[in-house]
This record gives sequence, structure tokens and C-alpha cells, in this order.
Amino acid sequence: MSDIAIKCEGLSKQYRIGERESYKALRDVLTDTAAAPFRRLRSAFRNGNDSCSSELMEGNGSSIRNSKVEIRNSSPTFWALDNVSCDVKRGEVVGIIGRNGAGKTTLLKILSRITKPTRGHAEIHGRVGSLLEVGTGFHPELTGRENIYLNGAILGMRKAEIEHKFEEIVAFAEVEKFVDTPVKRYSSGMYVRLAFAVAAHLDPEILMVDEVLAVGDATFQKKCMGRMEDVASMGRTVVFVSHNTSAVQNMCSHCIYLKDGRKSYEGPAQDVVAKYLSDIQTVASSKEIRERRDRAGSGRVRVVDFYILNKNREQQQALRAGEDYILVMEYEKANPHENISNVVGSIAFRDTGNEMVFLVRSNFTNENVTLPIGAFGRIECHITDFSLAKGTYSSYLFLSHADVEVLDQLENATEITVDGGDFFGTGSFGLPNHCKVLTRSHWLTT
Repeated sequence: MSDIAIKCEGLSKQYRIGERESYKALRDVLTDTAAAPFRRLRSAFRNGNDSCSSELMEGNGSSIRNSKVEIRNSSPTFWALDNVSCDVKRGEVVGIIGRNGAGKTTLLKILSRITKPTRGHAEIHGRVGSLLEVGTGFHPELTGRENIYLNGAILGMRKAEIEHKFEEIVAFAEVEKFVDTPVKRYSSGMYVRLAFAVAAHLDPEILMVDEVLAVGDATFQKKCMGRMEDVASMGRTVVFVSHNTSAVQNMCSHCIYLKDGRKSYEGPAQDVVAKYLSDIQTVASSKEIRERRDRAGSGRVRVVDFYILNKNREQQQALRAGEDYILVMEYEKANPHENISNVVGSIAFRDTGNEMVFLVRSNFTNENVTLPIGAFGRIECHITDFSLAKGTYSSYLFLSHADVEVLDQLENATEITVDGGDFFGTGSFGLPNHCKVLTRSHWLTT
């Protein structure tokens, strides 16, 4: 038996911009599921592969253009993935990192048989369990119980196997009271808990998990990380996509760095993460925000500048702990005649290890804002007693409509320097090598 669990050769995926996929009814899902084994069998015979336990996905052989975006019959197309080749060994825990739009989720969708490649092929040797985005693989009209059985059947599990794992799945997901409720009525937290529980507990030989874990709370994320470590310890293969580079380094022995749809770097997790962090710092310092295209969101609103003012409204190049500041996002709207209410603004700072150490959000204080009629505007966040220790940080900017529609999301927008400050009023700057966040305290004996 080969020690390769996943083999990708020249995988490319082209999307037509603005094209939508039609909604699938339950009968379509069941029909596709029933037909899948026969498609796999035909592929195996067509390619001379006598192993029925492997999956071969091929593209249509169309040629790849040199540019990422091209015009064909006056309709723009986009290469989300471009000529990616890699091997994943059995029992290996592999991380996939990259900026927004780098092709990470597209790669996992191809490997999970959710979408077909435009060009190239991938061989999957083993049963796959995947959690790519909230609701993938679930049918909204079915209950939690029914979706567990449906997903188990899709994974090739016998009914007896699913029943053996059923109680454990429900307990892990913490949805005991709602297991017979249609999942369309679940909150996003309940949805993702159940989806992960199903993917991780039905004994997949290959587990694929996307950044969707960020939806859950800290306790749930810790539980999920523990479950993935358990899966890996049993000799299963894990493919893990995340922006949390610390989690990638802790969990993964091997890592792949995708950039603009192509494989930029591959090797030991520590080396690849170091390369990725170096690249994003370079981009943050060399490109104006207005020019950046590596962003997510609907595009109704785009952040075009970000800067920090002191209390006298003077722009600051370096910050000092203990001072008051105004964080400013300048934006432009696609439709200047649109009045957008209930906008949630979020600004975060990450340290050099890509850990988020500072976060402010407008809905934390019930101050969701309105973007009035006009093409341009500013959103200001006033903070007092700035509490970050000396160091270098990168900013993360986020705007959403009602915390549902992502308007704009930009990682590593600018580099932030904190050069000290008398936060404690004692002349002490704290110990920036030991901590990033400063907190006042009062000491006594009793």
C-alpha cells in the first residue's frame, strides 16, 4: 500500500466572476450521493486504477492563461487556484496557510469532492471527513439527527457504525435538546458544532478542516483542537487551514503556503510560517491600503486608508502605552446614494507571531454605525489608556452589515509601532518580551 493519502498534480480552478451556483434540493443531494460510487468506479477504470478506495478528480484539460483575471466572450474569469501540486502522506498533519483569496478553501473544496478542478487532477486514498464552511454537507430542511445519518452515509458508513457514534457526536456538539430540530433553525454556533462533530467522529481516514473553527467560542475551539490531535494520534491524516499560525506550528509537522492561487513555499511548519509572516509584514509596509486587492467582502464598502491620531488629532507614527488615541478608517462606497445602517466596525492588532492581542468592535458597546449618503467617509474609534506593550504589530480591519454580510476585510493593513510609554505612571514600561497587554494592579497583604 502506498504511503500517500493525497496526491495533487497541476490543480487549477477557474471561476467566472458573478456566476452563481443553483440551490440544490434534497432530491438532488440524494441523487448525487447515490451516483457518486458509480462515477468513482468509472474514473478508476478509465484511468487504469484498480483501487476502488481511491478517488480521482480530473479537470477538463483547458489551458491556463498567464494572468489571474482574463476576459472570455466579454465575461471576466478568475483563477482561484493555479497549477498546484503536492503530496500528503498517510498519518501526516499538514497545515495550509495564506492570505485571504490565496486559494486555500478552493483547494480543500476540490479535495473534498465539492467542486471539480478546471485542470489537473487529485487522487484521494481514503474516506474523507471535511468541515469547510458552516453548513457544507448539511441539508437545512433535515433535522440534526437526519443530517448525522445522511453525512455518515455520504462518508460510506454503515447504519450500525453511525448509531454506535451517535450519542458521542451529539454530546460533543452540545445539541441534545435540538437534535430533532431542522438545522435551518440552528444558530451558527450550533450549526458549526454539529458539523465538526460529524466530520471528526465518523472515523474519517482523512480529516479536512477550514478556518470555520473561528466561528466557535474559545472553549469550543479548544475542544476541536483536542479532537484533531486525537485524530492525528490515531494515525489519520489531517489537513488544517488556518490564519492562526501558532496553532499551525503546534499541530502540523508540514505546511504549504499558498499565494495568489499558487504554491509559494512548502516544508517544515516552522520554516513555512516564518516565510509567511515575513511576506505579510513586507506587503503591509509596501502597499497603500487603497491599492490592496487581497481582501474579502462584498465590495459595497472598501476601506481606503487607516491611521491613528492623538487627542489633539495629530497623526501618529509611533504609539505610547497609556495615551488616548483615535483609530480612523476612511472608506468609499460602491453606491454613493446608498445609506447603510447597522454597520459593525472592527479593528485588531496582531503581534509578530500573528496572535491577535488587541481588538475593538463597535457592537461590543452597542455603537453600530451608519454610513450616510456619499461616496466617501470616515469611521472613528476613540480609545483611552492604550495598553499594548512596546513592540511591532500589524492591523486587521473589518466592516460588516449587521454582522452578517462582510463588507470589507483586510489583513495586515498597516504596521503599528509602540515605542514605550509610562502606562503605570511609575516610569516602568513593563516587560514586552514577556507580555503584550499591560494591566494596572494593586498589591497588598492581608
